[in-house]
Amino acid sequence: MKFYSLHKEAPAVSFKEAVVRGIAPDKGLYFPESFTRLPDSFFEQIEELSNHEIAFNAIHQFVSEEIPNEELKEILKNTLDFDFPVVEIEDKVGTLELFHGPTMAFKDVGARFMAQCLGYFSRGEKNEVTVLVATSGDTGGAVANGFLGVEGVNVVILYPSGKVSDIQERQLTTLGQNITALEVDGTFDDCQKMVKTAFLDEGILQQMQLTSANSINVARWLPQMFYFLFAYKQAKKAGKEIVFSIPSGNFGNICAGMVAQKLGMPVKHFVAATNVNDTVPQFMLTKEYSPKPSTATISNAMDVGDPSNFIRIRHLYNDDFELLEKNLSSYAFDDVTTKETMAQLYEQSGYIADPHGAVGYLGLKKYLKEHPDHYGIFLETAHPVKFLDVVEETIDKKVAIPEQIKKVMDKEKKSIKIKTYDQLKSFLLNE
Repeated sequence: MKFYSLHKEAPAVSFKEAVVRGIAPDKGLYFPESFTRLPDSFFEQIEELSNHEIAFNAIHQFVSEEIPNEELKEILKNTLDFDFPVVEIEDKVGTLELFHGPTMAFKDVGARFMAQCLGYFSRGEKNEVTVLVATSGDTGGAVANGFLGVEGVNVVILYPSGKVSDIQERQLTTLGQNITALEVDGTFDDCQKMVKTAFLDEGILQQMQLTSANSINVARWLPQMFYFLFAYKQAKKAGKEIVFSIPSGNFGNICAGMVAQKLGMPVKHFVAATNVNDTVPQFMLTKEYSPKPSTATISNAMDVGDPSNFIRIRHLYNDDFELLEKNLSSYAFDDVTTKETMAQLYEQSGYIADPHGAVGYLGLKKYLKEHPDHYGIFLETAHPVKFLDVVEETIDKKVAIPEQIKKVMDKEKKSIKIKTYDQLKSFLLNE
């Protein structure tokens, strides 16, 4: 399987090269040259398969030329060693909990899969790879944890100062070893712009091998389809058409769900639920894509004004707006409504949602109001403890601190403050 640039001005490459490069030389995102549907029998008998077997069947066509089957099975074993339960919230509504991994966020899957792949590719290689990544919250911790101690790989994480939660910051600034955190005086969009600029800077590329662990990287993006398949396995017994509502920032997660649909997973519709950073909801209303600076909210992982992966979504549907509209709805919600919903969920069902999950729930309920016969699953993308202050204030209850979080609470934060791209470049070249 080859991967081509969506700008179509660069050569097609192997999975390995797409992973190591991160982004194509023409600035385009890499995209698989084809999708082969899984047989109907796979979905008919999916309840009989383990999560590892489901994931192997789903990812095999994309990586098989680069990673032998036994190595792939080992990578999946090391990636998927925690649960992905669908928890019933109310009639016809469940939540897919994606926070049972080591950093308690959905990004653990993609970050660990990519780290395992890069670790495999770097065996016997003399040159080190530097993973350069921007984070609006959970990506940083997941990447730091996934790549910690991986030989031949250094990790540099850019995050916006004062715009991630305390626990998120600790998860990416306290590990040491091959992980360095750069604290940027700016927004997530500023961080992402610096990263993208570095990938196109010949002065850097001539001296070091850079790759990205954001969802622009195919090894971070594609494995996110696994848990949609795990959810389908659990929800199939409901016997109704399934709708997924995904709290969306950079749109890699929902795009991976759409890849699962492309492989044949029966799903009726996707809902992209956003906070006030409503570039995509506005596009679905106007057909005009108008990115804008991001606005800070309590659901900070979605504070993205120009979502990188939306171009992949448009490409999946051949840039046919009518076809896209049949498969995707998108709604935006503000912080006041999000908090009201968190309180309502706790009061009515005893369920503690984080702000992102609450936005996903809101999007699902809005869609189900017009389509009441479907079964809805909203994604709970991070444990509520990662947004401790806002959650406890909203539901007026103390949240128990899980062991994964306790481990980082007392560790010393270590970050390097930067403000400009030149400071990032200087750090990379002199590190």
